[in-house]
Amino acid sequence: MSQALRAVQFITDDKIIHEKVVREVLRTACEMDLSSTPPAMGQIVHQVIRQYTGNEDPYREVKKHSNQLGLKMYPELKEKIEQSDDSFEMAVRVAIAGNIIDFAKINELDDGKIYQVIEDSFTAPLPEGSVSEFRGAIADANDILFLGDNAGEIVFDRLLLEQMPKEKITFVVRGSPVINDATMEDAEDAGITELVEVIDNGSDAPGTILESCSEDFVHRFKTADLIVAKGQGNFETLSDTDKNIFFLLKVKCPVVTQDVGLEVGSLVLQRSREWTVESGVLNGESMTVQENDNADI
Repeated sequence: MSQALRAVQFITDDKIIHEKVVREVLRTACEMDLSSTPPAMGQIVHQVIRQYTGNEDPYREVKKHSNQLGLKMYPELKEKIEQSDDSFEMAVRVAIAGNIIDFAKINELDDGKIYQVIEDSFTAPLPEGSVSEFRGAIADANDILFLGDNAGEIVFDRLLLEQMPKEKITFVVRGSPVINDATMEDAEDAGITELVEVIDNGSDAPGTILESCSEDFVHRFKTADLIVAKGQGNFETLSDTDKNIFFLLKVKCPVVTQDVGLEVGSLVLQRSREWTVESGVLNGESMTVQENDNADI
């Protein structure tokens, strides 16, 4: 309910429209499957908002500001990554920290806080062995699907993409606007379309609900060797999928802390609990990785 109200407040100050949207979302909530994922519910909520306001992209200006802020920080962060002892690990940290830019959880985000979160990510703990496991999975894969999350955040993803084999990668954005999730326009603004192939998933859900995605995307998802999934929405919709997926996100709510075993605000780099490899089985615990042939390269 608060997310619906925040979104409509971005569009208009008219309290009559605010009330109409809130009442319709309440009616819709009565019919929702409460066992479904938060992004599935969010998809319905934001369809209601678009229907009642006629605004297809309430967060458009917020997204543009987020992209501009990310691009402003980009040169300094790129230099920091290139000068670090392990450029890949530093890029992973920066990409995860960028997940703080999430207007599904907040109404405004102070630019100074984003700078601080990025700074903190340089030394914040990552689950033991996770970077080596991720590095090995990338080296072994021939076809990598990188699922983006939010506008602004994708600029920090770009820094990670630059440390990966770009010829293997296809970057994915949402099929149409929802909250501040990145679309093709944002990928263009962030310079990602000049770096790797970019496609959209054909969906307006704030996550990756395969049932609502396009046939082309689902085919690419099923045939990819490795999925890199950014953000909590992608984690919530794909964490039980039997697919080779690495999730990169910041923990933003107590429910997710119970699932990953890390506190709110922690950096998460975790492989899908359902995925198995020939040399061993990942048991799905919070990325305490069993040693295998791909652990280091």
